[in-house]
Amino acid sequence: MAVRAIVLAAGKGTRMRSDVPKVLHLVAGRPIISWVIDAVTRAGAGEITVVVGHGAEAVVAVLPDGVRSVVQEQQLGTGHAAQVAFGTMGDTAEDTVLVVPGDSPLVTAESLRALLEAHGPGSPCTMVTTRMPDPTGYGRVLRKDGAVVAIVEERDTDAATVRIDEVAVSTYVFGGRLLGESLARLDSGNHQNEYYLTDVVGMLAAVGPVETVEVDHEETLGVNSHDQLANVDAVMRRRINAEWMRQGVWMQDPDRVYIDESVTLQPGARIYPGVHLEGATSIGADSQIGPDAFLLDTTVGRGARVWYSVLRGAEVGDDVDVGPYATLRPGTILHAGSKAGSFVEIKESEIGAGSKVPHLSYIGDATIGENSNIGAGTVTCNFDGFRKHRTVIGSRVFVGSDTMLVAPVELGDDSITGAGSVITKDVAPGALAVERSAQKEIAGYSERRARTAEAEGE
Repeated sequence: MAVRAIVLAAGKGTRMRSDVPKVLHLVAGRPIISWVIDAVTRAGAGEITVVVGHGAEAVVAVLPDGVRSVVQEQQLGTGHAAQVAFGTMGDTAEDTVLVVPGDSPLVTAESLRALLEAHGPGSPCTMVTTRMPDPTGYGRVLRKDGAVVAIVEERDTDAATVRIDEVAVSTYVFGGRLLGESLARLDSGNHQNEYYLTDVVGMLAAVGPVETVEVDHEETLGVNSHDQLANVDAVMRRRINAEWMRQGVWMQDPDRVYIDESVTLQPGARIYPGVHLEGATSIGADSQIGPDAFLLDTTVGRGARVWYSVLRGAEVGDDVDVGPYATLRPGTILHAGSKAGSFVEIKESEIGAGSKVPHLSYIGDATIGENSNIGAGTVTCNFDGFRKHRTVIGSRVFVGSDTMLVAPVELGDDSITGAGSVITKDVAPGALAVERSAQKEIAGYSERRARTAEAEGE
């Protein structure tokens, strides 16, 4: 029998007070709905239908190719959402239908496979349950002599039922024919005037035994508010960090390391507290990242060190030293053995192998050759108010401290600039360029200044 899945993702998430659809909020750098679809796919679902509602266009835009979507125009409950999806799925009589919530990104493919495997031939329904330390807000699983007879939504519970800690988490497997027949019989006679998918379980319990698969409650956590989003995000990041450590990545304090699912690390990388690795970032073996570093879409080679710094869209080669307090903006390339030191900002520039920008400098729209040294306070003056211009610095160049390089300008190989110079013309290879006005000295100036102040009564 084919496995077909329905993902319920039409909820607005009113408690989040956000214009972003609930299922598009990010967990470890990835939309909630993407985590769910990935788990459903890896569990073996051959066809996936996502029920969308609030922000439908935005949600559909992130769905993978081949995933169907259907719009629930009116939010009339989970049962109604299932009806909307089921009505578009064609003949499902001989299929197995997996139903999952779209706001529970911690569900694993392993648990969904276990659920499918527990659903025997002819079984009307198999569902995931868990035991919540605080079951508030969840439908309670009602049993009689151990057998499931119903799920009671919290608003419909009595004093005895509300104390039950076994809850349903909107994750089910149904036989296609029985699901269709049951959905057709749903009504909205309850406190919320909605069509409950949980009522289908009660109907099918009269047909045959409803089987259950119990999972740890942490895996079933959903997202309906920002505090729940933070809790789910923390769990996912613990999973991610634990997996990287199993693969040979060292972390001094994993609870203070934040790694997106899209990031890659090589065994031997060392990650210190306060590190954020996001987007298409990759870290090479034996590199040290942190303390306190933010890297987005950045590649770091082998044996590099990046600490107390921000890197976005940069390429950092082997054995490069970045920081502390450096900023590398998009388009920055640091070749092997180079350095971007304290309070250095680099943008759209290529720094050659072995070259160093040790401290207090801005390098923008520049190319620097190999084994050059850029003195403290150097600025490439790349913007004339209308256009950006490039600075080209050759190999083995020594740029003196507080040099202003007014682009476009080129410094030839082995050239030198004197400290405090404003360089506006190209410098020939091997030449020294000095631009300073003559130093003047006024003898006795301090004494004259003091007499003037006294005379003026200061």
